[in-house]
Amino acid sequence: MRLKVRLAALLLICLMLTPTAASADNDIKDNEFNPVNTGVTTLSIAPDARGSAMGNLGAATDPDANSQFWNPSKYAFAYSEAALSISYTPWLRKIVNDIFLANLSGYWKLGQGDNQALSATLRYFSLGEVSMNDDNFNSIQTINPYEFAFDLGYSRKLSESFSMGVVLRYILSDLSYEGTSGDDLGNTAASAFSVDISGYHVAYPMIGRNECQFSWGFDISNVGTKVSYDHGNNYAFLPTNLRLGANFMFPLADYNTLAFGVDLNKLMVPTKPRMKDYETEAEYDEALDKWETMSPITGIFKSFSDAPGGFKEELEEINVSIGAEYAYNQQFFVRMGYNYENANKGGRSYFGFGAGFSLNVVQLDASYMLATAQSSPLDQTLRFTLTFDMDGLRDLLGRRRR
Repeated sequence: MRLKVRLAALLLICLMLTPTAASADNDIKDNEFNPVNTGVTTLSIAPDARGSAMGNLGAATDPDANSQFWNPSKYAFAYSEAALSISYTPWLRKIVNDIFLANLSGYWKLGQGDNQALSATLRYFSLGEVSMNDDNFNSIQTINPYEFAFDLGYSRKLSESFSMGVVLRYILSDLSYEGTSGDDLGNTAASAFSVDISGYHVAYPMIGRNECQFSWGFDISNVGTKVSYDHGNNYAFLPTNLRLGANFMFPLADYNTLAFGVDLNKLMVPTKPRMKDYETEAEYDEALDKWETMSPITGIFKSFSDAPGGFKEELEEINVSIGAEYAYNQQFFVRMGYNYENANKGGRSYFGFGAGFSLNVVQLDASYMLATAQSSPLDQTLRFTLTFDMDGLRDLLGRRRR
């Protein structure tokens, strides 16, 4: 008796449906549609409402408790001594109701000069309950696959205007199930380690009589080991990503500011060979063997020049995010943005909208995703983030004691 539903196929349906839907909506030709495939794809999902509301933007925005995902070196410039944030995202809610992403993130400034910070993040992605069936659709077993990541970061100012940060991460992707026959060994849980390296620069130029803020940053994330779900027979690359961003904030009037930002993202993962790109099967087998045995570091450098379509296709692998944030007295926020992904690489393009309200102690943010393709399962995705400011909490407790 064999399992009719493979868990790998389940992941493909749950997490890669969007490229399929986008390609259908935009009438993409088969020989042009060529997305970059990775393992543990949930690591690329934005956890917080602020960044997602601005179209997946965050490399150079003002630091907050969720900077670990976007650019952890920003923590060294954080205004508060410490903060803690909790985020929740119901995922693919147009299809199912039990898949979600939960994220806990925070930081703590160190030393008297506030020049360095420690940070940590715990994220948990649940794929809900999955029933495994045989050829006759009889239930054999029920599993609860999930993906988990825990990381620790350190950031430090190297000058009055520039900082760098490093993050160490442990990743567990438990998609395991028990095999039911001799030739079906099932799936195993996969684990990996990775590192992030980032930098952040901020300046305060004068435009007229107004002091503005210009910042730029970069984040190279998920540089680490490969993962395998089939007892080491096949390996997948982590979603190693290069993020570059810039942000410009200027005052509109007393207590009113407006910021505009742009992020560029590129997966530094080699493109898997396709049979149709080779003249003979032997050439394809040789290329596939090189891809399967390629080290993650070699793959990073290879990813900038291995697309079958040449430089044009390499440019198609760059995702663009643009966004804006209006703030009144740093208490009320309105945000919007747009994320663009080329249709040949998945077409996961969408608009983001959001708002936030902050008191001395707590800030609540929410965002809403509106996909450009109506058939996209990511359409109408909601995110909620609750942030606790430790400086505000300390001040509040101090006033109560007095």
